[in-house]
This record gives sequence, C-alpha cells and structure tokens, in this order.
Amino acid sequence: MADIFGSIQGLIYLAFWAVAMGLSVFGLVDALRHRPDAFTAAGKASKNLWLAVLGGAIALSIVSFPNPFQITGILAVVGAGVYAADVRPALRQVMGRGSSGDGPPGRW
Repeated sequence: MADIFGSIQGLIYLAFWAVAMGLSVFGLVDALRHRPDAFTAAGKASKNLWLAVLGGAIALSIVSFPNPFQITGILAVVGAGVYAADVRPALRQVMGRGSSGDGPPGRW
C-alpha cells in the first residue's frame, strides 16, 4: 500500500476516494441541517434513515480506502449520490430554496 500512491493509478484512486468521502460528508452535514418534517413533506424517507445511510456511506468510504472501486466504495457513492441527486433537491424545494422550474435559475 505504501507505493500505490507513487503511481498515476494510485493518484487516481486517491482522487476518487476523496470525492466519495467528500460527497458522503457533505450529504451528512446537509441532512443534519434540515428539519425532520421536511423529509416527510418532500415525500422522502425519514431524516433518521438518511442520517444512517449517509453515516454508513462515510464508514464504507473509510473501509474502501486504498481502492474506492471495491463494492464498499461503490455502495458509499451510490448512497451519497442518491441523497445529493434526489433527496437534497426535494428538500430545497420544500424549504423554498429550490428552483420551481418555471423560469431561469438564479435571482433577478
């Protein structure tokens, strides 16, 4: 494991692992910031379930450290990715911070 980071492949693995860990931590911190009733209002699973999924994604990312392309690393990215792509936008829309889809994004 010591000389795996001396190669280009090792640096690519490290970069993918850092992205997986960052996505998992970002998701957990974001989920902690939302109220529990926002999850049910958005039609998503409970806040506690998402906290468990994202905490598990962090743990799986740690376990998959030298090679993020193991099944544990892939599961971590899937869990955190579903939160980022599906749950977070729904929460932002329920909380009034998301795009309504009827105009250009951003403020005028």
